[in-house]
Amino acid sequence: MIRLKTKEQIEKIRECGIISAKLFKYLHTIIHPGISSLEINKASDAFIRDHGAIPSFKGYQGFPYSICASVNEEVIHGLPCKRILREGDIIGIDVGVLKNGLISDSARTFAVGEISVENKKLLEVTEAALYRAISKVKPGGVINDIGGTVEDFIKPYGYGIVKDYCGHGVGFENHEDPEVPNYRYKGGKKKLVPGMVLAIEPMINIGDSDFFVLEDGWTVVTVDGNFSAHFENTIAVTDKGFEILTIEPQDLIELKKKYNF
Repeated sequence: MIRLKTKEQIEKIRECGIISAKLFKYLHTIIHPGISSLEINKASDAFIRDHGAIPSFKGYQGFPYSICASVNEEVIHGLPCKRILREGDIIGIDVGVLKNGLISDSARTFAVGEISVENKKLLEVTEAALYRAISKVKPGGVINDIGGTVEDFIKPYGYGIVKDYCGHGVGFENHEDPEVPNYRYKGGKKKLVPGMVLAIEPMINIGDSDFFVLEDGWTVVTVDGNFSAHFENTIAVTDKGFEILTIEPQDLIELKKKYNF
């Protein structure tokens, strides 16, 4: 069942989203060769709590950490650990923020030092796919407008689209209806209506789309060992279109220019 949010609830979700946006800016200053994902988890947990919120992932379905930290071939749900990041790595940080009973969900993939041209392209294309998909959100549209945009944009690059994991509703819980895949599917004709709050999140592999889950029961990795990128924002469907709830207002101006939405 899709649970619509009031304008007041959406503003509270935005408050969570601004905390995550500030967190990502902070992480840009500390993610570098020599740091571990466990240290990033500790710093993220402290940052969120210092801003009067709670990491919503911690304890969710038994997840033991405050963020997901997915390195290189790890697609999503990576467990923070003592592994030291090296020059040329990439790391996806996925974070849920809970405050006043409501939740935002967002993710960014960071370059660790200087990365290859191939991996820079992966990050650029995945991020662009996210904003192109968001730009299609409007009342009267359908879920497939979102996933179909990702699918059409990614196809010419020959990248793999991860299909067994997808975007979703968010707000009262970390994961709610509806599912928002990154491709067209039979159930994708559900109408978008004001009050929907969705986490849109392309997960894109340089190589094959296939994956498997490690023995830890969480970490999703590419079958072929190629790198994967993950970008995500929480958005609200409004009477006029959409609002991105996990970006600071002053940053939206540049994003709108860059991605023409």
